[in-house]
Amino acid sequence: MIETSESLNQKPLTETPSLPTPLQPLERLQWNYWWSWTPDGAGVFRDLDTEIWDECEHNPRVLLERVSEYRLAEMATDPAYLARVRTLAAQFDDYVNATESLAARWANGATPITPEHPAAYFCAEYGVHNSLPLYSGGLGVLAGDHLKSASDLGLPLVAVGLLYHYGYFRQRINREGWQEEFYGETDPGQLPLHQIKAADGTPLFVAVLIRERIVRARIWRADIGRVALYLLDTNVAENQETDRWVTGHLYGGDRETRIVQEMLLGIGGVRLLRTLGIQPAVYHLNEGHSAFLTLELARELIQSQGLNFAAAASQVRERCVFTTHTPVAAGNDEFDVSLLSASFGSTYEQQLGLTHEEFIALGRVSPENPSEPYGLTPLAIRMCRSTNGVSRKHGEVSRALWLKLFPEHTVAQVPITHVTNGVHAPTWIAPLLISLYEKHVGPNWTQQLREPEMWAAAVNRIPDEELWAAHLLLKERLVAFIRQRSFQARLNRSDAAQYTEAARHMFEPGVLTIGFARRVAGYKRWNLLLKDPERLLSIINNAERPVQFVFAGKAHPQDQGAKLILQEVARWETTAGVGDRSVFLQNYDHEIARHLVQSVDVWLNVPRRPLEASGTSGEKVALNGGLNLSVLDGWWLEGYDGTNGFAIGNETPNLGDADADAADAESLYRMLEEQVAPRYYERDELGLPRKWIAMMKSSIATLLPEFNSDRMVEEYARRIYSGAA
Repeated sequence: MIETSESLNQKPLTETPSLPTPLQPLERLQWNYWWSWTPDGAGVFRDLDTEIWDECEHNPRVLLERVSEYRLAEMATDPAYLARVRTLAAQFDDYVNATESLAARWANGATPITPEHPAAYFCAEYGVHNSLPLYSGGLGVLAGDHLKSASDLGLPLVAVGLLYHYGYFRQRINREGWQEEFYGETDPGQLPLHQIKAADGTPLFVAVLIRERIVRARIWRADIGRVALYLLDTNVAENQETDRWVTGHLYGGDRETRIVQEMLLGIGGVRLLRTLGIQPAVYHLNEGHSAFLTLELARELIQSQGLNFAAAASQVRERCVFTTHTPVAAGNDEFDVSLLSASFGSTYEQQLGLTHEEFIALGRVSPENPSEPYGLTPLAIRMCRSTNGVSRKHGEVSRALWLKLFPEHTVAQVPITHVTNGVHAPTWIAPLLISLYEKHVGPNWTQQLREPEMWAAAVNRIPDEELWAAHLLLKERLVAFIRQRSFQARLNRSDAAQYTEAARHMFEPGVLTIGFARRVAGYKRWNLLLKDPERLLSIINNAERPVQFVFAGKAHPQDQGAKLILQEVARWETTAGVGDRSVFLQNYDHEIARHLVQSVDVWLNVPRRPLEASGTSGEKVALNGGLNLSVLDGWWLEGYDGTNGFAIGNETPNLGDADADAADAESLYRMLEEQVAPRYYERDELGLPRKWIAMMKSSIATLLPEFNSDRMVEEYARRIYSGAA
């Protein structure tokens, strides 16, 4: 079921009310998402009014508009609170003022990136924070982490995306366990977004010919630390009603909606940068959604220099790099040729100096095959100097997958490399653990990650008692969060009173807690855990070593098979014997992810090998000392060493093999029964699970230095952006 609804308390904001003088630093802090990954950044806003903070989904602009005059006056006379505000404001000023000195480190010839010629990062979605709902899952969160690390490192980078007025869908699970979708409107006037205007104060627009009509898009800017994220928005009065919906929903609508969104992102994105006078040194296509930007760059050269397409394409390749994120067909957009032609018309082909057949051939693996659709991944690979996967294994898989594009090469010679994904440590590590790292590693603990041996030695010096106590506190917070969310969900569904009230007492902090949260798709094998329900019941209800599971994730609204899988998992918690050992948290987002990855004991991942390109949620868990229980695929194939987590099955691909699924299920059950649960519940005379804590330390020591986004962004800058790949 899809419906459109207004978001909570939706109303235009007036100008932020005049804050008491001591609180005025909050005015400038609210406009930059830097606060969201800075210690006490969220806390300074939250503590003005926790109830409003939750209602407005952690949006500081809305908070400052709605908090009462008395409360502001009260906090303006609280010395302890004012000291926090001053500290945060001073940290922000130091951060921003360091931009020039940090940028200088990149202008030493090692990369082509300079403030005058930054990297331009294009992506269809950005998961910067839950108050900016422009993401659906892993791709967007990875993009958000990329921007944050670029900001922290001072890498000159600008980002381009679309401002979706209804974002990605929000999820409700009904009483039958079925996913229902609804949408809340995103009002730019309620977000920390600046509309870009000309010198005379009039809004700047970008125009793109789409479906034989000029479609205009205004430009917004979100500040992500030192990085500017520019967003195109077609919801303007100058456009026809249909065209105003181009930026309506993320991954919503039909195939025509998808292709016109990608035209706007790619073609409109290049024109946006030109309008702002930005001349990038390199264009980074993060997934194929922005591949049309390469055609726009070629068109510019043809129009300005009189080149033919081949000569223009040669120059374009030297300026573009492409990251592919999945070998799964659904992640590699393809379109019927008739739809492509209707969306582009003939004008663009003519401006490129191409015949219709030549234009279509750019997006086909086999140009001579008239029945093959037009694919954005083949277009991107052809038009970029560099293509990379997002883990070592994914690089191997991608070389085999796209071999036909390189008929003169063997698989090993296909020029597709890899940069393994990482996650932004300050965003995803619990503040409680950050304080522990600061205490035992040092205030500059993030810099210590560059010295893995020193980092490991420092982590191993953390007293077992302190690490375990911090973890237990985080688990208590998670249990309270689960109870609150579950109670509210049951209340909203009008579930039976007894069942609703039971949510207040579900889950126990002392029980081994396993998290499983990700997009619901067939290859993710959500229901592998339920392969043998009776055996699973015996595991969760073991008298000496009980286990509890927390699930979260969304199925694409049009993927009925995935929704059936989700229903099976969601309904399992109501099965006789499960009791309060399982819960499905609806509407998976940044906030739920943060609670889960910071608090669970174990993170479960069971994709069908080798379809997990990388996966990053398990990396977030590792940063917090959680242990991964995962199939050897994606990043875990590189990270697992036998001391820092658990492996399911082996490395053999199991595509479409029911016997292999059964073997992996057997391996999963056996690991839970013989390795995971016994290790967790083995305690010494002080009640401490010493062997488990040793694995927690190994997880932190071995995985945090390698699987963080600072390392990832540096690798892109020095190897991919520089052309050294």
